[in-house]
Amino acid sequence: GPCTECSCASGKEPDKDPSHTKKKENDRLCVPKIFFGTRTHKQITQISRELKRTAYSCVPMTILSSRDYTCIHPVVSNSGNRNEMCVELLEGKHGKSCSYYHGVHKLSEHHALQPVPGLYQAWDIEDLVSLGRKLRACPYFAARELMVGADIVFCPYNYLLDPQIRDSMDINLKDQVVILDEAHNIEDCARESVSYGVTESQLRAAREELDFMVSNNIRQKHHEPLRAVCCSLI
Repeated sequence: GPCTECSCASGKEPDKDPSHTKKKENDRLCVPKIFFGTRTHKQITQISRELKRTAYSCVPMTILSSRDYTCIHPVVSNSGNRNEMCVELLEGKHGKSCSYYHGVHKLSEHHALQPVPGLYQAWDIEDLVSLGRKLRACPYFAARELMVGADIVFCPYNYLLDPQIRDSMDINLKDQVVILDEAHNIEDCARESVSYGVTESQLRAAREELDFMVSNNIRQKHHEPLRAVCCSLI
């Protein structure tokens, strides 16, 4: 029979609520990402290899990892502190910049990393670094750019657990799916993230510097307690 319960029965257009329409569009666009955390970088390689064997090997993905695994700059990658040297290059402190960083788009937009049906396959860190060397483009920042359009993001535990790393990597876990592989290791990972190791020689060097500060009356009330801590630890 004819519809009598809604506006179409009278031939009238239903009232359109723009805010309701906008809300529905936003709901449709907010597809959650899957953040897959593992204990080590090596396990990420194993997981991505397994992903290749599934029907989801063509899903957009990325792997977040440290500069220790992805920096290809000939000087920075061979230095003792890659993070610090990378930041100095990007800030141009010594009048130099990183040409690899300026070539990031060549890597992040490369067809091998774009989800093209029939051509695209899941990749691992070694694949990304190898392609980065070929294109002379930074794999570290390319992986971060790929996170924007990725459905699956692989990373070590601490990228998800440590708020400082989350902020620096622009990771937002609100309304996202988080999977922690072998989650019984979380306790050890959390303990390691708030622990720090020092050698006796480092403590002695710190004490000597604090001795200098105290003897020259430089913020003496702050440095004396620190010197006492160093002495007690030594």
